[in-house]
Amino acid sequence: SELIKPYLGSKYKLTEVPKNLIFYMSKHSGPVNGIQWCPVREQSHMLLSASMDKTVKVWDAVDTGCCIKTYSCHSCAVRAAQWSSCGRRILSGGFDSMLHLTDVETGKQIFSSKNEFRISTLKFHPTESNIFICGGFSPEVKAWDIRTSKVLRVYKAAVQQTLDILFLPEGREFLTSTDAVSRDSADRTIIAWDFQSAAKISNQIFHERYTCPSLALHPKESVFVAQTNGNYMALFSAQRPYRINRKKRYEGHKVEGFAVGCEFSPDGTLLVTGSSDGKVFFYNYHTARIIRTLSAHKEACVSAIFHPVLPSLLATCNWAGEIKIWQ
Repeated sequence: SELIKPYLGSKYKLTEVPKNLIFYMSKHSGPVNGIQWCPVREQSHMLLSASMDKTVKVWDAVDTGCCIKTYSCHSCAVRAAQWSSCGRRILSGGFDSMLHLTDVETGKQIFSSKNEFRISTLKFHPTESNIFICGGFSPEVKAWDIRTSKVLRVYKAAVQQTLDILFLPEGREFLTSTDAVSRDSADRTIIAWDFQSAAKISNQIFHERYTCPSLALHPKESVFVAQTNGNYMALFSAQRPYRINRKKRYEGHKVEGFAVGCEFSPDGTLLVTGSSDGKVFFYNYHTARIIRTLSAHKEACVSAIFHPVLPSLLATCNWAGEIKIWQ
């Protein structure tokens, strides 16, 4: 992309809140569950989307706003999709319990496997590009090796479902958020795991009686946020014992049972989240104050993500199947 080229050599500057709609993209016929910019900086004009309409799409979301390719390897809703670190493959998992690794150019499956449960979240390991973890409607979370098409490790928790997975820097530890909230206790809502040994490091991280549909890591500081169904985001240390920051709560948006995603801007100054009323909320990370809201969609906005290279370019998606690009 000619638009991205001038920014590749320079350091990312300040993120500002986007104001104008650049592209409106509506080729999905069902809710969009998640979106992700291609992690390869030179190819970061490409945006990946996973939808309940059983498809995964790749868009040119910087220059044209057009859908480049549609992948239809799933027979049910695609709940999660991720770029590989090289940007040449897409890993996807769905309610058909299938895992597919698809070659972006040819559309062929490099790896396909039937999982034992419906998949709701998957993440590549941050340093080992052939390994990923997936979770879903099961007490278990599994680490897979693409090279052997086999399960490497199983992480067992007394939960019903895994909602999100977050690797901590270097990938030696990771967090899972689960729906294990019982009437009397909220332990096990966020669990920290040792990646190698599959041992639980902690399940006493978050004590409020809300599930956390998504987790996000700060790009520079050793902290992460958890989106909660209590209509606020909680801030935690990303180092043991992963203590909650009681002084900061990011509230004002609505979650209400949607898997609303949240993310930091690349410079770490802003925290952005969708909202079940279709808005996007921009918080000052340091003060936890709302800087601005954007009326982005009519239906629930489930994801809002800043571009990794172009300052202040934002992609949003919603429950009506729309994707919008803002600047």
